[in-house]
Amino acid sequence: MTTKQPKPLSPADYLKKILMARVYDVATESALEPAKQLSKRLHNTVLLKREDQQPVRSFKLRGAYNKMAQLSAEQLKNGVICASAGNHAQGVALSAHKLGTRAVIVMPTTTPQVKVDAVRGFGGEVVLFGDSYSDAYGHSLTLQKKQGLTFVHPFDDPDVIAGQGTIAMEILRQVQTLHTRNTPAGQALSTRPALDAVFVAIGGGGLVSGVANYIKAVDPRIRVIGVQMNDSDAMIQSVSAKQRITLADVGLFSDGTAVKLVGEETFRIASGLVDEFMTVDTDSVCAAIKDIFVDTRSIVEPAGALAVAAIKQYVAQNKTRGETYAAILCGANMNFDRLRFVAERAEVGEEREALFAVTIPEERGSFKRFCELIGELPGGPRNVTEFNYRISDSAQAHVFVGITTQGKGESLKIATNFTKHQFATLDLTHDELAKEHVRHMVGGHSALADNERLLRFVFPERPGALMKFLSLMRPGWNISLFHYRNQGADYGRILVGLQVPKADDKAFAKFLQTLDYPYVEETANPVYRMFLRS
Repeated sequence: MTTKQPKPLSPADYLKKILMARVYDVATESALEPAKQLSKRLHNTVLLKREDQQPVRSFKLRGAYNKMAQLSAEQLKNGVICASAGNHAQGVALSAHKLGTRAVIVMPTTTPQVKVDAVRGFGGEVVLFGDSYSDAYGHSLTLQKKQGLTFVHPFDDPDVIAGQGTIAMEILRQVQTLHTRNTPAGQALSTRPALDAVFVAIGGGGLVSGVANYIKAVDPRIRVIGVQMNDSDAMIQSVSAKQRITLADVGLFSDGTAVKLVGEETFRIASGLVDEFMTVDTDSVCAAIKDIFVDTRSIVEPAGALAVAAIKQYVAQNKTRGETYAAILCGANMNFDRLRFVAERAEVGEEREALFAVTIPEERGSFKRFCELIGELPGGPRNVTEFNYRISDSAQAHVFVGITTQGKGESLKIATNFTKHQFATLDLTHDELAKEHVRHMVGGHSALADNERLLRFVFPERPGALMKFLSLMRPGWNISLFHYRNQGADYGRILVGLQVPKADDKAFAKFLQTLDYPYVEETANPVYRMFLRS
């Protein structure tokens, strides 16, 4: 006699579980806030569900606590175990502390240190194993059997899914309040839903499953749009193939969604209830992190910005206006060291910066002529955000240049303009090698850099500062090295190599005095002599 399989839970079943979920012993009802500046730019209302403000800076404690609060006294006595990239781990650790039970947390070795420290801060016993969630998951099952612990799954469990579904319950209640508040007195409420779509980041699928079940049970007119990184799209590939697909590898920039294999239950739910899936890339996520910061003055982790990146992409693709979208900011456990990468790539992600490789004749005045051309670009002058150059050829100079843009798709027009004026140009705005590595490697030894003096300058970050420098230079002096990168301050730090004959020492000293920019001469610096001087 075969055992009858339990009937899959319907949205109505999940609705009951969500309404009865125990989450508010540890979680708060997070705010739903309009992103005013982003909404104005997109001509649509963008609402931010602030799960980044939960006690563990992530939504994950909802599902973890709802699962653990329903364990038996015997199970709690023995303790629990989980595998997590970090946010679920913090939820389990905090929940275990609240319930007075032991929690063993298996985390990938790639987990940001801020998350490891936070788990230990809540009393969790951290075990680091493997490079991804899937590796940690396999090891946690081994430890579970050895130690008799109860496994708390980060996403593939109906009680965990129901806990996450309370976010949708709050959104629909909160958006109705906002809608009523913004409707003039005496005017009937629109028959159209107060919310057009909810955008949800997907890793293993627990969050999107809870959100989709609640929304489709309560107001199926609202679209649920799942978002994944383009290098970690296990759910999208699985739904497309109509079976779960295990990825060979996953990208780790958005570590909170780096899952190789989605859950059985979450796959079933997402396949049936999610209206649309989207992928976003690293640069667009970095730009979204900046957008969120501009509106909230808070910094979310990459996974927390996926939904906003997708909204921007959705609006651009569908040309929508006047609609209302909610983005769940699902986490804010950002490693501080990662901020420099995010800041570097945010401008490129929004295409507010274009990158080029430009070939300039190695002759007197060509550098100045190129800088003048930048100031005469159609649409008005642009700021130079980066300039890297090292003399290497007697006939041609190859420079790496970053320039501010006035909108998407402008980099090709700028490159064409440079080429038209006899400066052969490659558009590197979308070149991963250039953005990730080459921009930091322009330089090296040069046999042509005789009589070179190296100086670090502090330039005022204003139009004309570089032209003043170039105009005061003697025609016989040559720039043999130039490095500048805008860091967002009101001054720029610039490294310049100048070929100045020994006989011009007095004139050079007068030049520096007239220029009146703070500087330090580094010609005798051993690092310079080792890496840049022949």
